[in-house]
Amino acid sequence: MTDTISYEITAMSGELEFRSYPALVLATVDMTKDEAGFRLLFAYIMGYNRTGDTLPMTPPVITSRQVAMTRPAVSDVRSMSFVMPPGNERDGIPDPLDSRIRVTTQSGREVAVIRFSGYARPHEVAAAELQLREGLRKARIEPVEEPFLMRYHPPPGHPVSCDKTRWGGWRSND
Repeated sequence: MTDTISYEITAMSGELEFRSYPALVLATVDMTKDEAGFRLLFAYIMGYNRTGDTLPMTPPVITSRQVAMTRPAVSDVRSMSFVMPPGNERDGIPDPLDSRIRVTTQSGREVAVIRFSGYARPHEVAAAELQLREGLRKARIEPVEEPFLMRYHPPPGHPVSCDKTRWGGWRSND
C-alpha cells in the first residue's frame, strides 16, 4: 500500500472539514448488492490488466451510490473506485482487461468531510451522512453531489482498526 492521496484543508465549520483534492486517476466498477467490485479492482491492480503490471493500492477506496435520472431517487447500483498511485496521468495507467472496469481522471475538487471511525456499517454510514448534511445546512452550503464514502485502513499494528470518512461534494474546481 502506498501513501494516501494528498489534500489541503481549506476551511472548518463546526465538525465539517473542507478539503481541496488534486485531480485523481480512478479505476471504477459499478456493482449491485454483492461486493464483487472489490475483487475485480483488486485483480486489476494485482496485474490482471493489459500490461500485466501490478499497481500499489492507494487509500482511500471510494464507494458511492448512483443517482437515478429522476432525482432525488437513488438506485441500488453503487460504484467502487480504487485511487491510482499519485503522480500518474491516465495514459500512464494500464488499461483493464475486464470491460466492467473503467479508468478515468477525476478533476480536482473541494469536498466537505465528516470523519468517523469504525467498520462503516450501514447505520454508522447513515448517521455520518445525516451529520454531514446537517453541517452543510448549518453552514448554508448547498451540496452539488450525493455523499460518497472514502475508506482508509491504517497499516497493520496501528492502534485504530480503521478510519473511514463520509464525504459530500460542495463545490467543484472546474
